[in-house]
Amino acid sequence: MQATIKADRSLFSYPKYWPHCLGTAPFLPMSREEMDALGWDSCDVILVTGDAYVDHPSFGMAVIGRVLEAHGFRVGIIAQPDWKSKDDFMKLGKPNLYFGVTAGNMDSMINRYTSDKKLRHDDAYTPGNVGGKRPDRAVTVYAQRCREAFKGVPVIAGGIEASLRRIAHYDYWSEKVRRSVLFDSKADMLFFGNAERPLVEVTHRLAAGESIADMRDIRGTAIIVKEALPEWQGVDSTSLDRPGKIDPIPSPYIMEPECDSQEKDSKSSEAPDASPIVIQPPQKEKEKRKPWENVYVKLPAYETVKDNKTLYAHTSRILHQETNPGCARALMQRHGDRHIWINPPAMPLETEEMDAVFDLPYQRVPHPAYGDAKIPAYDMIRFSINIMRGCYGGCTFCSITEHEGRIIQSRSEDSIIREIEQIRDTVPGFTGVISDLGGPTANMYRLRCKSPKAEATCRRPSCVYPSICAHMDTDHKPTIDLYRRARNLPGIKKILIASGVRYDLAIEDPEYIKELALHHVGGYLKIAPEHTEEGPLSKMMKPGMGTYDRFKALFDKYSEEAGKKQYLIPYFIASHPGTTDEDMLSLAIWLKENKFKLDQVQNFYPSPMATATTMYHTEVNSLRKVTKDSEEVPSAKGEIHRRLHKAMLRYHDPKNFAQIRQALVKMGREDLIGRGPQHLVPPESANEKRQKAQKGRRGERALTKHTGLPPSFQRESNGKKSNRVNSQGKSSGDTTKSNAGKASGNRPPKSRGQRQQPTSKR
Repeated sequence: MQATIKADRSLFSYPKYWPHCLGTAPFLPMSREEMDALGWDSCDVILVTGDAYVDHPSFGMAVIGRVLEAHGFRVGIIAQPDWKSKDDFMKLGKPNLYFGVTAGNMDSMINRYTSDKKLRHDDAYTPGNVGGKRPDRAVTVYAQRCREAFKGVPVIAGGIEASLRRIAHYDYWSEKVRRSVLFDSKADMLFFGNAERPLVEVTHRLAAGESIADMRDIRGTAIIVKEALPEWQGVDSTSLDRPGKIDPIPSPYIMEPECDSQEKDSKSSEAPDASPIVIQPPQKEKEKRKPWENVYVKLPAYETVKDNKTLYAHTSRILHQETNPGCARALMQRHGDRHIWINPPAMPLETEEMDAVFDLPYQRVPHPAYGDAKIPAYDMIRFSINIMRGCYGGCTFCSITEHEGRIIQSRSEDSIIREIEQIRDTVPGFTGVISDLGGPTANMYRLRCKSPKAEATCRRPSCVYPSICAHMDTDHKPTIDLYRRARNLPGIKKILIASGVRYDLAIEDPEYIKELALHHVGGYLKIAPEHTEEGPLSKMMKPGMGTYDRFKALFDKYSEEAGKKQYLIPYFIASHPGTTDEDMLSLAIWLKENKFKLDQVQNFYPSPMATATTMYHTEVNSLRKVTKDSEEVPSAKGEIHRRLHKAMLRYHDPKNFAQIRQALVKMGREDLIGRGPQHLVPPESANEKRQKAQKGRRGERALTKHTGLPPSFQRESNGKKSNRVNSQGKSSGDTTKSNAGKASGNRPPKSRGQRQQPTSKR
């Protein structure tokens, strides 16, 4: 099954670099003293990360460092450096080969800000849960400091932040389209995805004396070029998915921004970038070449997509079609007078390679430099195990597929059992309970396409939406066998499943649901229907609530048979593109009818490069062919609108009653205001009316006291309010608004954490 989509060379087939004779380090060194103790005069590679260094396979830098160490390279780590100067970036000396830079397991902007753009004051990846230990746009800042520290040393950017910003992308925090992070960071190369395979190749080639400027066609990498690579044939993206006639717009491929028509551009001999791209017929000796090999897709330029939302949506659609490593073409996008060149994705790891990566000598604890300080992200996963990578669900709001890919990469059962035994025998504080046996999705272990040809050529964004593909394996027997073997190990009391269960897959194999309910649920099981209404669900690429109902019926049945009271904990998203106020109201009614009172809720967070983010920015449905007549996608924007959607998820919270009542009146749904079981929120209470009146009186007193108005302006003799004006010429209503804005600005609402579970996101 794996022969059709397989790398030419195994991950661990390279000859080891000469320092391998020095052996492995107990921890990758973070200081000169540790390097001296290991007998190192220098590091071959220095990794810079925005996370604390935890030597655990769920932390990206630990995996990358241990993989390179297994190849003989001396790897040092600079974790959470002070980015305000270059000093911290020099503490391990000059690396012999390169700096590797990452923001950490999370995008730095998502890590630092809530979905409402409020600054977080905590950081689960930092000792003591202290916020502020990494900068905004950490990849860019770290790369620039590495340049300052040692000029001429190559800088390679990687991790999820670099992965999701490898192309021109909408940036939620600045509300504009930004360039590829490779241009902003001035790094020499960018790795996307988990990246072990391209990283090992690049490191060995650099060690052999090759220049990084000569490494241009390595899978899983992006570079900056002045022109397309030689011997590669180009195809215009609009010929693959023509966005239709859009008038008036400039050609997306012109060099001069003032040119205002495709016809004019095509006739211009002074604009070489606008010349038509001709696909040359293959040579005789290359007749068996696959149609995507050595072919690149020319995307609309950054200067075009930053202003043209239709072409931005088209570009996003093409990007997501070119993610299957079996058939993906390279991508090229112009930024000014240069281009970003994105090679096809790296081939996924085989089971033997996955086993070797997870069998490396991780200490499974934080670096001793942190002492007794707690690192919440580590505490969350120290007794959990990753059994696979990748996800073929294709949820439009999720970054897992875009980063790790659609193809499931599974470890062997023996490798997983060895890790459980290692946790049991070596990890401090273990009580016999494995907190999770999963990954991006709990029940995709060893589920892959049954057709090698289909797997290698398919361009579908999801294997399970709108329905499960006929080629997709849904047999959960390997997962069930793993669960049974794991829970029968000596010293293991319980194996819990904390990763989200894809319930549309689970109902295809009821035996899995039975196994789950009988043995692997600690009273509650998390699942994510995300919404109840077709509008937002169709834009999420999630199944309807009928599938949830079937799963719940089976789960309840098997729980009852086991004599257990167990409950499903559903997750929902507010403000997702495609969601109207009426959709959120229907969800709130469903929650009340089913007696759900959610404690933690989340607003849609537009992460870079996600399809849902494209819909949020453009309000165009990019899941289908993009034209000027494409389906419009409503999106809740602005703090007030997004807060309303979030408030409806917590209809039971008295703090939200006033906002929901106001919306219900506007929607003509006063029938939902009352104290009966059929009502959503109660009417305004006497206490609320009294508080409102008091606030009004306080506001009037404040205006009289501080605006310096003469007593004659208090009230007119006929009892009507006068048109009071303050000394700046503004009405008193303006002054009230200004004061209220200042007060609320000084006390931002406490941020609610987004759902975060550390996984190997690199």
